[in-house]
Amino acid sequence: MDERAQAIEDLYRRRYAVFWNVVAGLTGNRDAARDVVQEAFARAFAKRRQLRDVAAVEPWVWRIALRVAARAAGAPAHLPLDEAFEAGLPTLERDPDLAAAVRALPPRRRLVVFLRFFADLSYAEIAAATGIAKGTVAATLAQARDELEAALAAQEART
Repeated sequence: MDERAQAIEDLYRRRYAVFWNVVAGLTGNRDAARDVVQEAFARAFAKRRQLRDVAAVEPWVWRIALRVAARAAGAPAHLPLDEAFEAGLPTLERDPDLAAAVRALPPRRRLVVFLRFFADLSYAEIAAATGIAKGTVAATLAQARDELEAALAAQEART
């Protein structure tokens, strides 16, 4: 097995559950998320010669997975990844206030929040996966945190 194929297989074994949970959260469909992740890894394996840096395999596969998930969710092909998802957030249903606050985020902020806090990607990895500049990722996360804090504080004040 070549180095790229091995890197993809290793990533699949280590991080399948993370990919599945994030895709399920982004698409709102846990069953379809399995198919999306399987297809994304199959595409990555088939296109492995396009992977330039084996050390960057994870953001590269995330980019593929996000595109597959966006198309599975019915997003038009021309739509940027950061506008493609209406989050269902099944993993946040234990905290309905947080789920509502995340759902209320603009699409780009919601996507970056998912990739940072659910997929545990670095700013650079998020930038590589989404095509958003690294500085924009940082600013987007800061804005999202501010919005989430304000929404949760307002919710707490109402109760």
